[in-house]
Amino acid sequence: MSGSTLAQRFERAHRGVGIGGSGRPAPRRRGRRGSAITLLLLALPSLILLLLINLYPLLYAGMQSVRSGNLIGLGKFVGLDNYVGVLQNPDFWSSALFTVIFTVTGVFGSWLVGLALAMLLRTRIPAGGLFKVLLLLPWVVPVVVSATAWNWLVATPQSPLPILAEAIGLGNVLFLADPLLAKITVCVFKVWISFPFMMMMMSSALASVDTGVYEAAKVDGATGWQAFTSITMPLISRSTYISWILMTIFCVNDFPTIFLLTGGGPVNATTSLVVMAYRTVFQNFQTGPGVAIAFLMTLVLVIISVLLYRQIRKVEIE
Repeated sequence: MSGSTLAQRFERAHRGVGIGGSGRPAPRRRGRRGSAITLLLLALPSLILLLLINLYPLLYAGMQSVRSGNLIGLGKFVGLDNYVGVLQNPDFWSSALFTVIFTVTGVFGSWLVGLALAMLLRTRIPAGGLFKVLLLLPWVVPVVVSATAWNWLVATPQSPLPILAEAIGLGNVLFLADPLLAKITVCVFKVWISFPFMMMMMSSALASVDTGVYEAAKVDGATGWQAFTSITMPLISRSTYISWILMTIFCVNDFPTIFLLTGGGPVNATTSLVVMAYRTVFQNFQTGPGVAIAFLMTLVLVIISVLLYRQIRKVEIE
């Protein structure tokens, strides 16, 4: 071994042979298969519990969606009649339209506000720590408390905002009695309680961006807008897509925000699909059509999530 070169020693070490070894490769570790089986057996009770908790309700709901039952019994088998009836119902499409408006406003409105505040918090501002805590309050406070506060602000003619609107000459503005104003109020409320989540997502994404890139771009003469569009947005695109996926799911499935603020009114103007599904099942006692609405919502969410996930994979490849 004294005459062996350094390259030969590295080659022997790579093959698992010591410096003074006999040249035979080191024996491979045994028992990996047994360890994997042991780990699987240890995790098996948890896997069975998860299947019972998630899979059984899903299968039972699927059975309900193809039967004409109620909350007590499954009823008769009707096939796809519940889905056909739901798709032919004009109220379903009006609820679907409001769900799209509510989701698009909630996702992109909260994202724009959250991104702007995240970029602002990167600068040196007085009492920055206190400012961050205050900005998190809309997300931390329970939605029941927030909805109650907003009802106090806008619900009646004696509320502060209607009084202010009348004082500046806008007349008697009823924010929750007019269908258009009710839609706007609900969407603004959703942005209000959602922007802290987006702010946290964007803050973590911006923290991973190397500041040296901006300095190099500044030396090359790039403007602030060019640095934002050509550097910031591409570098945080992966986190942006993830936040869009999560917020889309939150908005489509958001029941308490709408129900606590307007109850789906006035005249069903703010009835989303999840509120419609709730009314169909728990107020009209028609489990088949109600569960069918929920499954159609799930299908749309899966399609949107897959499309955005493909964008995430493209970002990772690039």
